[in-house]
Amino acid sequence: MIGISKLYCGAVEPGDVLRYGRESGKLPSHLLQFSADKKPVVVWNVTRRCNLRCIHCYSSSRDVEYRDELSTAEGRALIDDLADFGAPVILFSGGEPLMRPDLSELVHHAAARGVRAVISTNGTRITEAFAAQFRDIGLSYVGVSLDGLEPTHDRFRGRAGAFAEAIRGIRICREAGIKVGVRFTMNRLNVRDIPAIFDLLEAEDIPRACFYHLVYSGRGSKLMEEDLSHAESRAVLDLIMDRTRSLFDRGNPKEILTVDNHADGPYVYLRLLKEGPRRAAEVLELLKMNEGNSSGNGIGCVSWDGEVHADQFWRGISFGNVRRRSFSEIWSDTSNELMARLKDKRPHLTGRCATCRWLDVCGGNFRARAEAATGEIWAPDPACYLTDEEIART
Repeated sequence: MIGISKLYCGAVEPGDVLRYGRESGKLPSHLLQFSADKKPVVVWNVTRRCNLRCIHCYSSSRDVEYRDELSTAEGRALIDDLADFGAPVILFSGGEPLMRPDLSELVHHAAARGVRAVISTNGTRITEAFAAQFRDIGLSYVGVSLDGLEPTHDRFRGRAGAFAEAIRGIRICREAGIKVGVRFTMNRLNVRDIPAIFDLLEAEDIPRACFYHLVYSGRGSKLMEEDLSHAESRAVLDLIMDRTRSLFDRGNPKEILTVDNHADGPYVYLRLLKEGPRRAAEVLELLKMNEGNSSGNGIGCVSWDGEVHADQFWRGISFGNVRRRSFSEIWSDTSNELMARLKDKRPHLTGRCATCRWLDVCGGNFRARAEAATGEIWAPDPACYLTDEEIART
């Protein structure tokens, strides 16, 4: 997760982080990525069921009943363990989490245990009653997925009217006083809509947007050929930085982030190095605190059936099931060779990653994408668009 507004536009300074001692339990949510202890943010796919059928869905969800989902009691026990373990955030995801009848009880329990609760949703099932209920029980944030403007979004989601329903859901959250933002997965089929998404942020007064790089998982694997080229990725990052700067310059700052490609961090730094060396030095300090990809360390996933994964995209490998061992025990068990290596990936990376000058700020990028594209866990991530000259040690 690379905060474009935080880094490029100066919304965060290194001192902002250091004041809290870099402890995840003390840091406000917008600074969590810079924590030193890297307690895991946990994505919990509370259900696999979804009312839409998105062409890039990493969980290959459908509108059918799936067996073996964790029960309410099992979910509460999971939340208790995560709270005791010090997990700062639980991201309730799916499928479509609002299709789970006990979602409000689970969110309430997380908030009551002092864990920040956020929801990732397609937005189509958000109602005024939902917003009022979740505001009152302490929901921290709602991320609504958009894949572009109406024609593009509805095509991606497989249903006419999905865009209008998602916008209505965003408006309901905003009017209820719940922080809401947009989640946009970039690829060649929708990249032309990115300027329109920035326009939408202003028109609808949406405070936050996350632009996700494509990860080859689930139905998203079929879009591998539609992933952005390296040149296209660079152009998109420049566009996102330019539009974010424009918002700040016009007195309408938004929280803008890119997600799932940590090459974005060095790219922001290298651009700033040309524009303003003083800010570049501060950004490099923040990037070193961020540490890049944290799958299997600072981020983890619990699937609908209790399986524990390094992140929500890497479902081919499970480290155990919370029905048999607690998440905290599974996560701390470095007798599992892969789990141990994910805690410190540097000695195991191969190819250009092994000698990259940015390894400390990138963390080797996405192992799930490397494995999907090459069959090798420790191979370079093919989505890294930095040139050999840019990564060479000086």
